[in-house]
Amino acid sequence: MAISPFMAAINQICDEKGLKPEVVTETIEAALAAAYRKDYGHPDQIIKIKFNPENEDMQVFEVFEVVSEIENERNQILLKDAKKIKKGIKVGDVIEKKLKPHRDFGRIAAQTAKQVIVQRLKEAEKGILYSEYKDKEGQILTGVVQQIEERNVLINLGKLNGIMFTADQIPGEKYFTGQRTKVYVMKVDDTPKGPNVLLSRSHPNMIAALFAQEVPEIVQGTVRVMATAREAGSRTKMAVSATQEGVDPVGSCVGQRGTRVSTVLSEVNDEKIDIILYDEDSKAFIKNSLSPAKIDDVQLNQKKKIAKVIVAEDQLSLTIGKNGQNVRLASKLTGWTIDILKTNEKTTEKTAEKAKKSTKKEPKKPKK
Repeated sequence: MAISPFMAAINQICDEKGLKPEVVTETIEAALAAAYRKDYGHPDQIIKIKFNPENEDMQVFEVFEVVSEIENERNQILLKDAKKIKKGIKVGDVIEKKLKPHRDFGRIAAQTAKQVIVQRLKEAEKGILYSEYKDKEGQILTGVVQQIEERNVLINLGKLNGIMFTADQIPGEKYFTGQRTKVYVMKVDDTPKGPNVLLSRSHPNMIAALFAQEVPEIVQGTVRVMATAREAGSRTKMAVSATQEGVDPVGSCVGQRGTRVSTVLSEVNDEKIDIILYDEDSKAFIKNSLSPAKIDDVQLNQKKKIAKVIVAEDQLSLTIGKNGQNVRLASKLTGWTIDILKTNEKTTEKTAEKAKKSTKKEPKKPKK
């Protein structure tokens, strides 16, 4: 069945703008209503148009709100009068009166209609883009560097540009126009100018999102990323667990001969990544988080959320890490404040505590 030229034009707009036919039809109806009100109505009138693009049939209605007391007779009607038209109607409802349709609009009305169409289509296009990219929050996208403005990087994501501020870049990483790069969609805001997409390559969740692309078990839900702690460009710790018996969560992320972790590393310039086995037991989790150091003991202060970690002297520097990075990331990963003590320090501390407890005041001697 052949479609009308009007419908063909609507379909073309839909293809170009990525809009639904109903959205375009509603926009046309709003434009025709504005033009009708301009030439044949009053600014206070509420005009509604029902337009059929298949046969270009147009029906015009004047809309009234049902009220108990009229403030504007152009768009309000008393309840008693409304009941004469439609039984069972109540205050707050609306009622429509059919008007004679007109097609011969003047130049000003036509300009008004054009402005309405352009504005409504822009708003609809912005709305669709916002919904599309809002759904991509927390995901990894591949974009092309479009422009660099005062160290902030504009990245083309296909249908729009996102921005990556300096603070969201990997320290020391260089960018150039035309470069393809993977970015983490941190946040999407709706603004009058359209969606504002905030991108990052330094966000801790970017590592987890990159692993989700490489590890099918994460997508399937048999492996879960429980927490991440990251100092972008240097080192990341990621805690993982299995939801199914027999599944090795750490091995799944590493892959055969390290293929999966290697792919992730190549995306972040060989940043060091420690994949940690998550444990619901806080002591065990803290021990795991300080890997590769070997931990002798962990003492927890549940109230203050402080963990005293006891290590042998030869494990001290490994536990703390370069510039304190290992213990700092472990603390972020577990949510505990971690204090490191050498084994002999702990022994001294225990002895002092025992001595303090055993020391008691001598009872006063009775007077003679």
